[in-house]
Amino acid sequence: MIRDPETLKQLVDLIERFVGERLIPAENQLAEEAKLPDAILEEMKNLGLFGLTIPEEYGGLGLTMEEEIQVAIALGHTSPAFRSIMGTNNGIGSAAIVFSGSEEQKQKYLPKYASGEWISCFCLTEPEAGSDAASLRTTARREGDHYILNGTKRYITNAAVADTFNVMARTNPDIKGARGISSFIVEKDSPGITLGAIDKKMGQSGSLTCDVIFEDCSVPAANIIGEEGEGFITAMKVLDRGRLHISGVSVGVAKRLIKDALDYAMQRKQFGKPLAEQQLIQAMLADSQTDTYAAECMTMETARKRDDGENVSTESSACKLFATEMVGRVADRAVQIHGGAGYMSEYAVERFYRDVRLFRLYEGTSQIQQLIIARNMIKDAQ
Repeated sequence: MIRDPETLKQLVDLIERFVGERLIPAENQLAEEAKLPDAILEEMKNLGLFGLTIPEEYGGLGLTMEEEIQVAIALGHTSPAFRSIMGTNNGIGSAAIVFSGSEEQKQKYLPKYASGEWISCFCLTEPEAGSDAASLRTTARREGDHYILNGTKRYITNAAVADTFNVMARTNPDIKGARGISSFIVEKDSPGITLGAIDKKMGQSGSLTCDVIFEDCSVPAANIIGEEGEGFITAMKVLDRGRLHISGVSVGVAKRLIKDALDYAMQRKQFGKPLAEQQLIQAMLADSQTDTYAAECMTMETARKRDDGENVSTESSACKLFATEMVGRVADRAVQIHGGAGYMSEYAVERFYRDVRLFRLYEGTSQIQQLIIARNMIKDAQ
């Protein structure tokens, strides 16, 4: 790790206190108003949460993957919508610039992301395209020293409040696969950008998503990230890291759910004794604890491998598949342990049950992770 254990412990302890003292008490407000309170947003900026993974030379904390997972677990103890606002700055919104951006791009954008002055977002998904590069229809046509973008992006997290859009677009229409796609930094005041209405979702109220429409949007050629045709390849590297991050968040949420379920089971009495003394309740608690421990171990191990420079494409997908499916099972058991109370909105478990359902969809669905794992297995065996 890049820090001594004591310094890292202080950081994680600080975040855990912030989550416990500021974020958890504001969960209901966030869910009802669908908006992050301004005071909490400023506190998150002051704590450096918008620059956790951005290199130190650009104003961030420069966490390693292993350190990032420990922070993600801590942040997972509260509503995922709190993490969402700064998640893109640390992950899919900035990572392409960190990995493949020019020094000029890094100097211009990364300090603003790290401070929280600017919010970034990642525009890949389209109405008819998600993880399949061949289906991507947004185009970027070169005209002199600019590119002209046309197309629609869908379900884009933080688009409604974003200052920049990291856009995947097809620069070579003759290449139907990933090699024909490039990545661009598009600033919000660029002419030709229209935002759709904010989506009404099943859960994660306060995490804002909407469509982003590009109509003859002119972008300076200097804003291409890397070379033409490298965009989707860079995006996959970005998603490898993002999938590990979501795995860590899933572990954190599972721990919160287990704590809430255990507290309830110890306090609630049925048949003259606490629920926690009922063996079938104990079985659900034990299964949840075991699932969570397994997900945490595999995620931390994969993070260490990535920090050591190993290719962890298969392992990242395996973590994302297991951890996000795992937290869905834990949430279901937590509702069951609460009984009828678990179906009532006055208990956090009802909200978490809806919130965690998204984890199995974004950053690549569970089915996409299965395909990635199996295809990598076949390729490695040849």
